[in-house]
Amino acid sequence: MKKIKILEYKEKYHDDLKRLSYEWLEKYVSVEPEDEKILNNPKEVVLDKGGSIFFAIYGEEVIGTVSLIKVDENTFELAKLAVTERHQGLKIGKMLMEKCLYIAKQKNATRIILYTNHVLTSAIALYKKFEFKETPLVNNKYIESDLKMELEL
Repeated sequence: MKKIKILEYKEKYHDDLKRLSYEWLEKYVSVEPEDEKILNNPKEVVLDKGGSIFFAIYGEEVIGTVSLIKVDENTFELAKLAVTERHQGLKIGKMLMEKCLYIAKQKNATRIILYTNHVLTSAIALYKKFEFKETPLVNNKYIESDLKMELEL
């Protein structure tokens, strides 16, 4: 069996970022203006501001992605976690989450926040396994998000 690698963003993965994110968004919620901003300008919106984007690679295929968006000196937002449908259930989301937590700690973050929707039960279960807790839904930039979660590092 091929090994799954977690790699950092390179411009050659931009189309994969969009493909994976749109596949997930269109299936479960909808594509919002904030999503478009991130997906069309990942370098400016995420990377240039101190954030990171990671990809799960299986052989030569990009099968998952996640973004860490810097909110302030101590906080990152976990966003755009997506694993292509035919590779779900292989713990790829867990691998991507572990990478994000490791990098956030390396960057001296003290917390990670995320916005999600209650229909995403598998994602919420994953977040809870990593001990994310529900918090009041404030500063929400997503139209369909109805749940905010936070992890103190």
